[in-house]
Amino acid sequence: MSTAPRYNPHYSVSDYLQWEGDWELWNGTAVAMSPSPLGPHERAAAKLVFQIESCLQARGCACATYAGLDWIVTDDTVVRPDVMVVCGSQPARHLERPPALAIEVLSAVTADKDRTVKRRLYELAGVGHYLLVDPVEKTIEWLELGHDSTFRDRSGETARIDQFSLTLADGCRIDLDRRVTFA
Repeated sequence: MSTAPRYNPHYSVSDYLQWEGDWELWNGTAVAMSPSPLGPHERAAAKLVFQIESCLQARGCACATYAGLDWIVTDDTVVRPDVMVVCGSQPARHLERPPALAIEVLSAVTADKDRTVKRRLYELAGVGHYLLVDPVEKTIEWLELGHDSTFRDRSGETARIDQFSLTLADGCRIDLDRRVTFA
């Protein structure tokens, strides 16, 4: 029987904040970020930020859009969703509470992690809405946190339409148009 597992380090946010490079921290385990995203990924993320921020400003919502901001989930977990919407008071440094909306733009390297590990992490942390955007397949999977604190898949309701809306916990509605996201 190997004794190696007892020597695996368990990192904390204070460790994470000292690291150089792009990392996430999942339950005390250092996870290297993938190389910088490719063109379709970045275009989809930029178009989503534009659509969402335009919608929030037009409606006068007390929410803001972030791309690349660290979210400190717990003492040993830090993630960086591709896009987040934060309502209410805005973070001065890192986000330290669940965003109203988290978006991951899928790539060949990240899709499995985004659909499994991050989905579960976001669900347990209480993210109201989680979108998985696939710029190659041109699909958007929409998960909404239910009253039982588990994600409910809303994708079937929106799969065949180009435009759909989601309403954040503060009552602010965001309109999304797939044609714009994937243009």
